Parts: sequence; C-alpha cells; structure tokens
Amino acid sequence: MADRVRPRDLAFLAEETPSTPAHNATIEIFDPGEGEGALDYQRLVTLISDRIAFVPRYRQRLQSVPGHLANPLWIDDDAFDIAFHVRRSALPRPGTGAQLRELVSRIVSRPLDRGRPLWEVYFVEGLEGGRVALLSKTHQALVDGVQTVDLGQLLLDPSATQRDLEPDDWKPRRAPTPAHLVAGAMRDSMTDTGTVLDTLRTGSRAVVREADARSRRARAFVDAVTGRRPRNGGAINGPLSQQRRVVTVDTRLADYRKVRDAHGGTVNDVILATVAGGLRSWLMARAESLGGLRRIRALAPVSVIDEELEATSLGSQIAAHFVDLPIGEPSPLVRLHQVSYSFQAHAETGRSVAANRLAGIAGFAPTTFHAIGSRVAATEVRRGYQLSITNVPGPQAPLYAAGAQMLATYPVPPLVAGHPLSIGVTSYDGGVYYGLTADRDWIPDIDLLGTCIIEALDELLDVSAASRTRAPRGRRAGRKPTPKPAPKG
Repeated sequence: MADRVRPRDLAFLAEETPSTPAHNATIEIFDPGEGEGALDYQRLVTLISDRIAFVPRYRQRLQSVPGHLANPLWIDDDAFDIAFHVRRSALPRPGTGAQLRELVSRIVSRPLDRGRPLWEVYFVEGLEGGRVALLSKTHQALVDGVQTVDLGQLLLDPSATQRDLEPDDWKPRRAPTPAHLVAGAMRDSMTDTGTVLDTLRTGSRAVVREADARSRRARAFVDAVTGRRPRNGGAINGPLSQQRRVVTVDTRLADYRKVRDAHGGTVNDVILATVAGGLRSWLMARAESLGGLRRIRALAPVSVIDEELEATSLGSQIAAHFVDLPIGEPSPLVRLHQVSYSFQAHAETGRSVAANRLAGIAGFAPTTFHAIGSRVAATEVRRGYQLSITNVPGPQAPLYAAGAQMLATYPVPPLVAGHPLSIGVTSYDGGVYYGLTADRDWIPDIDLLGTCIIEALDELLDVSAASRTRAPRGRRAGRKPTPKPAPKG
C-alpha cells in the first residue's frame, strides 16, 4: 500500500499561503563547549545524519498523482542533500539577543521548499558569551505525533555522553513514474475503501477552503472600499502580511511556583494569568479601549489520557481547551482565580495529565507537543478563538546535543489567517521561556508585549509576597493574640 498523505495533513498543505507559512520553529541556545569536542556545524551535521534514520519522513518529499486521482504520496527523495537542510549562519560578534531574534524573524517568514523534505535547521554562530543557537523549522504536515515526531526530540540526550548508534545504510527507493502513480491510485481505489474516502474528503475540503477564500476576499474588498477595519479587528485579530516578528522572554519557574503556593491552582494557571496581565497592560499602553474587550478567547491545547489510544499516539492525546482571559479585570489575583476555575473543570474529568507526568508519556517532547498544539490551533480556527497559547512543561534537568548543554529553548509558533499573534511557552531546567510570534505589519510593537509579560509576573509576585506577610490581627511579628478577659461574676 502506498504511503499516501492523509486528508488532515494535506489540509495543512492546501491552506498554506505566502502570508500563512505552516511550519513550526524552535530556537535553542547552547554552550558549545571547548576544544575538539565543541559543538560546531560539522558535528551538528554528523549528529543529524546519525539520528535521521529514526524519522524516515525527514528524507521524503511530496509527490502528486496525475489528475488528482488520489491523495499525494510521501516518497524517498532520491536527491536528498543534508547540506541543503542543515545550514550555517552567523551574527556579527558579539551577537545580541535582538540580532538573533531579527535573524529568526526573517527565516521563519519564508515558506519551506515543497520540492524537498519539509524541514530546515540553522546553526547560528557568533552569539555573545561564545554561545551558539539552533533554529529548526518543520512543516505542520510532517509532525503528527503518531507516525512522525519532531527531529529536535531525537537530537537531545539526557547526558553529555552521546549514544552509539548503528551505521545508517539508507538508500532512496526509486521514484514512481507517472504511469505507476496512476496505476497505484486506481489499484488503491479498488482495493481500499479508505483511499476513496480520503480522496472524497480532500475534494470536499478543497471546495470549502475555496468558498472561505472567496468570502475573505469579498470582505477584504468591502472593508477596503468602506474604510472599515476587519471584523474582530484590533491588536490581536487582523490580516496577515508575509513578514513576522519574533520576541523571546526569559523567566524562572520558581517564581510561578511561589505564586501557585500562595494562591493555589497550577503553574499553568499562573502562566496564563501572567499572559492575561501582560495583554491587559500592553493593550492599555497602546490606548486600546478595553470597554468592549473584557475577555480574550484563547485556545490552550491540553494533554489528555485516553486508555483506548496507543501509548505512542501523542498526537491523539492533545485536545483543544478554550479559556477566557479576563483582561478587563484590574486585580491580578482575580485574574488568576478566574483562569484556575476555567481549568478546574478539565481537571475534574479525570482525563487531564499532570505536568510532572506529561514528560513520561512515550513519544513526548516539548517540540513535538508544540507542533501538535499548532495543528490543533489550525484545525479549531473555525470555533472563533482570538489567540492560541501552547504551554509545554519540559524536563527540569539539562539536555545535551553532541555533548553541548542546552541553556534555553523558545518555541516559535506559526500564525493562522486572521490571527496576527501566537504565544508558545516551554518550561525547561528551572526556566520558563516564552516565544511570541507576531505579524510584522499588524503588531509592530510586539517587544512591548514581552516587557508587559515580565511586569505582569512581577505584579503577581508582589501580591503573593504581600499575602504571605499579611498575618491575622494579633499574630504579626510572632506575637500571640491577647486573650480576652474572663467575664466578671
């Protein structure tokens, strides 16, 4: 049976446009080490060459069928060139974080080459402090958490000692001729009803996509003629250009735990309350009226337990959860409690997965979870959310690539049509790292939102510290309450 692209994966390819490139990205910062064992470009190429055999899809490309008689195929790329996919770049030394983010912004704005396997990795040298960065791009159609996980999952080891692997003797299979493609499509259609159903689903979805595209073009024309802003307009909803801005934010996991310990809930609740506070301050700084925007409907993909699913089927264990971020609420504690209440119902279903247990799921990795989260966001876009936020609890111990320690990791989530802002969060080795992706034209001040997120966390820490020091009357400074005098008589 041919390895055909499934309808859902094909939808990510069909809906991709120059203004909505459908790839996930991740920035990872490393201490390369010193001497002969230091992580450099050639060692990275060798590492990927050793590990890529575990993800065969990364050496396959798309092949369409003449006449669209069936869905396209995944076939071995007989011209696979790892040097094309693993690229070398550099910043003028000492490269700053701002320079790295600008480079990342330009790279993630470009769609992947459909004629080759749908991934790229950039080795970026020249960062201040002697550090290096890895930027990976992988198409949404590639990583489904079932058959294929993110390549980044396989490059990282729990220790600086590399695993010894068997030599890879991969040779590409011969590409099918047009006649073979047509014959295979007809054979599959006659012997497998699933092929017919998949082809019909793909065709019906294409009709729906074309109708949606015409509707969007009509609305855009009317808005241009009348001078109106797009429906649901504002800072976080609007049309997309072909350019992106990427902002990263560094915080510490211990700070979120302090807030959680003082007020209950989970670290995830505190992170989303922090995002809500950051959005509130950012919108107020932009002079955006909050009178008509008291809440922001956010999609936060969550992990669930389904005993009927295979343990390795991570892609099937990520579900959509919608939460209203109370940006109109001035009290940070009230915002936190409202977010916690939203997730309480999910926890009470018995299907939620605790953060400390999630990392133990077979096939789990933060980069893979973010990839599945972006697929959920793209699939659920018709349900009318305004912002997607994917928060992934990663390992709290150092990880290594070719012996080099990873210092930080930032997700770079893609944007979907009409949503010029997306937020990803990864917890790793004592840090909580935010990646903000924004449309460069619609949200030119995305750096300000990064600053507001830090200030929102500080605000939660301040009120948490105040609540801990505020003791009941008569108990301050370690004093016992004064006993009431006994009644006379």
